[in-house]
Amino acid sequence: MNDAAAPSATAELGPPERLHPLYLITGIPQIVKGAWGLLAGGALLASQGRWWIAALLVVGSVTFSFLSLLIRWLKLEYRVGTHELRIDSGWLSRTSRAIPFDRVTDVDFEQGPLHRLLGLVRVKLETGASAGGKEEDGVLHTISLDRAEALRAHIRARKGMPVTATGDAEVIDEAAPIFAMGKRRVATAGLFNFSLAVIAGLFGFTQTLGEAVGFDPFRRSFWTSLLDRADPVRDLVVAHQIGAAVAGSLLLILLGVGTGLVRTVLREHGFRLDRTEVGFRRRRGLVTLTDVSIPARRVQAAILASGPVRRHFGWWVLKLQSLARDGARGDHVVAPLVREEEAGAILYSIEWPVAPRTEQWRKISYAFVTSFVIILLPAALIALGTISLLGPIALLWLAGGALAVLVRRLDWKLTRFALDHDMLFIATGWWRHRRSIVPRGKIQSVDLTESWWSRAFGICTLRLGVAGGGGFSDHHVPALTRSEAEALRAELLA
Repeated sequence: MNDAAAPSATAELGPPERLHPLYLITGIPQIVKGAWGLLAGGALLASQGRWWIAALLVVGSVTFSFLSLLIRWLKLEYRVGTHELRIDSGWLSRTSRAIPFDRVTDVDFEQGPLHRLLGLVRVKLETGASAGGKEEDGVLHTISLDRAEALRAHIRARKGMPVTATGDAEVIDEAAPIFAMGKRRVATAGLFNFSLAVIAGLFGFTQTLGEAVGFDPFRRSFWTSLLDRADPVRDLVVAHQIGAAVAGSLLLILLGVGTGLVRTVLREHGFRLDRTEVGFRRRRGLVTLTDVSIPARRVQAAILASGPVRRHFGWWVLKLQSLARDGARGDHVVAPLVREEEAGAILYSIEWPVAPRTEQWRKISYAFVTSFVIILLPAALIALGTISLLGPIALLWLAGGALAVLVRRLDWKLTRFALDHDMLFIATGWWRHRRSIVPRGKIQSVDLTESWWSRAFGICTLRLGVAGGGGFSDHHVPALTRSEAEALRAELLA
C-alpha cells in the first residue's frame, strides 16, 4: 500500500526496526540460487581456459548481489503498531505496505539450516492477499526467534485468538497430535514418491551430455569401466547392447526412487499435525523446519489423492484446499501418507465426513469411454492398413491406443459423484485417483462445459468454482447428461 496512513494510525506505530544484521548471511543462499546461471557460465569459461573472464564474471556477480543485499537490509524497516504492521522497503522506488492485523489469518514460521544455527526465523503473515498468489506479501525474511514469537503473540492477542506463553495458537492436546509420522512411515512415503520427472531428466541428460561427462549407462563402455572383468554381471551386460539398455533403465529407476526418498525425508521428517482452537498446526522438516497454521474456517475443500500402487496398499495423501497459502501453493498437505480411517479422524475434527454413504454414489455416462474410442478409431484403421509398410511402428501405435482405451475404461469405473446432505464428493481417475470433498456452501460457481464432440454424445462436464487452491483445485464431474448436470447444478446452488 503506497497511500500515507492516517495521522492517528501513524501515532500508534512503534519505533522503526530492521531485519536482523545476519540477514546479510542468511540471504546468501537466495543470491546463489538466483545467480546459478552466471556461476555456471563462469565454470564453463574456466573449463575453456578463459580464467580471467570467468573470474571477472563471478566476482562481479557476487559483488553486485552482496551490495543489493546490503541495500535491501539498509532500506527495509518495519514498525509494529496497535492495529497494523507497516513495512517500508525500496531505495529508488519506495514502497510502504500496511497490513492490518484484522486481515491477518495467521503467522507462519520457517527456519532453514542457517536460520536454525543462528537462532533466527523467517516470518510470513497470512492474509487474504496471500490467497491471491502474493507469496511475499507480509514477509520478514530474518528476525530473531524471540522477536518473532513476540510479534505472533501480539498479533494473535489483537485478533482475540488464544495465545500461549510462546505465542503459539493453543494446541488442544500437545501430548497427542491428531496425526504424526514416524521414520518408518516417512521412508514408506518416500518410496511412493519416486520422481518420473527426475528419471526423464536423467535420461535426457545421458543422451545429450552423458558421453561428454562420462555418465551414459546405456553404453556398454560405461559398464565395462564400472564392473570387474571377472564379474558375471559384466558378462551379461556387455554381451549385448540390450543388456546395457536394461541395466541403464534400472539405474535411472533406482536414482528416481532414491531422489524421491531423499526429498521426502528432508521435507516430512518429524511430521506432526495438531488440532488447535482455530484449526490445525503443522510442523515438519529435517533441514528446513516449517511451522504453519491452517485456520479451519479458511479451508474450502479436502482432497484425498492416491495412485494404483499406493491405493493397492491402502495409502492416501490428504490435502486441504485453503485460502491461506503453503509457500506458493494453496493446497496444504496435512497427511502425506495416511489410511482412510486416519484421514476420516482428521476431517471429523472439523465436522467433515471422509466419504458419503455407499448408496449415495452415482456413476457417470459410459459415453465417457465410447466417445474416446470412436475418436481414436480412424487412426487405428490407418495403422492397421499400414502395418505392411511401417511394421513395428504401426503395431506399437496400436498397442499404445489399446492401452489408452484400457486406462480410459479404468478411469470411468472409478469416476463417480455423490451429494450427501451439504457435502459433494467427486472421485476421478485411475492413475492419479483423487476424491474431492467440497461443502456446498464453499462453491462459488458451477459451469457446464461441452465441446462439439461431447455434444454429439449428449454429455457435458460440470466444473466447480472453489476459492483458493493450486494444482489440485480443479473439481469437476465429467460425462454427465445435460439433464443430470443441470439438475445437479440446481441442487448445488439452491
